[in-house]
Amino acid sequence: MNVDRHLDWAGCYNARDLGGLPTSDGRATRWGAVVRTDSLDRLTPQGWLQLYAHGIRTVVDLREDDERAEAVSRPEGITVVPVPLDDNDDTAFWYRWIDEDIDGTPLIYRPFLEHKAQRCVAAVRAVARAGPGGVVIHCGIGRDRTGLVALLLLALAGVEPGAIVEDYAASGERLRAYFAHPTVADPVADRLAERGTTIAAVLHDLLAGLDAQVVLVAAGLSPEDVTAVRTRLIQEAG
Repeated sequence: MNVDRHLDWAGCYNARDLGGLPTSDGRATRWGAVVRTDSLDRLTPQGWLQLYAHGIRTVVDLREDDERAEAVSRPEGITVVPVPLDDNDDTAFWYRWIDEDIDGTPLIYRPFLEHKAQRCVAAVRAVARAGPGGVVIHCGIGRDRTGLVALLLLALAGVEPGAIVEDYAASGERLRAYFAHPTVADPVADRLAERGTTIAAVLHDLLAGLDAQVVLVAAGLSPEDVTAVRTRLIQEAG
């Protein structure tokens, strides 16, 4: 992937278009269909205008209710769909993986899909059923929750695993400015290195054993929603 998909929306650190990614059948994902970002609460008025000019008309907010700002001024014509992903009330689940020190890394994705697939279905369904125009998915820093939902959308669209892994890894570079340590190595990569692995290895292992359609349909995603995701994301051949 040699195309810079980063979007310079004023106030966001980690915004990029999911277009231009290669699929296994030789096509590519559609530009402007789905964008992933960190919290849109930080967008300036100029940033909101940039988002609107990019064609975005639906925002799927993956954060918990208590993470959202009370009032956000956004342009008319933007629909916000709140889809809290984490299920923080399930403290037993989260304490287990916090104790294992995999929360906040892609190692959490496998147990999350095993125990919280219905939460993922709600997010994917929101994208599938969005109205005309582009869709933004976002959480707090646009990496963990957004990364999982982006991974599932891209897997449903048949994007090559290597491209999905590269998309996740791009957040490490983008978030250096957010954490105000422009020369510091990726902290997630450092945590995985302590376990003798890498971001790429963890994600390739996950994707190798993941049939996103089977997992999500078993958890309640309709075949029509699968088709809608693919129609939204994949360019027509020709």
